[in-house]
Amino acid sequence: MPPLMVGFDLDMTLVDSRPGIAAAYRALTARTGVPVDAELAVSRLGPPLRTEIAHWFPPERVEEAVTLYRELYPAYAITPTVPMPGAAAALDAVHARGGRIMVVTSKIGRLAKLHLDHLGLAVDELAGDLFAEQKATALREHGATCYVGDHVADMAAAKTAGIPGVGVATGPCTADELRAAGADLVLDDLTGFPAALDRIIRLALEG
Repeated sequence: MPPLMVGFDLDMTLVDSRPGIAAAYRALTARTGVPVDAELAVSRLGPPLRTEIAHWFPPERVEEAVTLYRELYPAYAITPTVPMPGAAAALDAVHARGGRIMVVTSKIGRLAKLHLDHLGLAVDELAGDLFAEQKATALREHGATCYVGDHVADMAAAKTAGIPGVGVATGPCTADELRAAGADLVLDDLTGFPAALDRIIRLALEG
């Protein structure tokens, strides 16, 4: 068997960043005067930041808003973010098997790293600013065994990379939606990941 390398998405897979991201959007509204429905925005986390910003800002202001949001993010979004249930135990289970962990996220890497460091979530590799099939490049580069995520786009990433996709129904996508997108296994949340790890490895070997 090749070395075990488990890929994880970040937002709503490893961390519940909704309170922090909502706070960052409220700060963005305060700074720009452009109303952003923060609760609606955090109900559909997954796609790149520009996709969400484009719902609220005219095209000529999107890049300005993206830059300002990222400047505001460390002050508003890091402290309120908490680990998802089972996140630490899931990472520990991989490391206990002698495996390595990579996070592949649509969030830019420096902001993702702030979350991981603040919460003490030990990962070995981090690739940011990637979404859907784009994530497959990083997954292949690091020899990922599987990819764990909460969004149908994460299942597309796993499929493109040719590895099992493990869905966790903790984000905006339902278990049925994750299965329809090609998930090889769907868990209610990461608390079930350690017990499922042997099955996930078998799926990778069979693939």
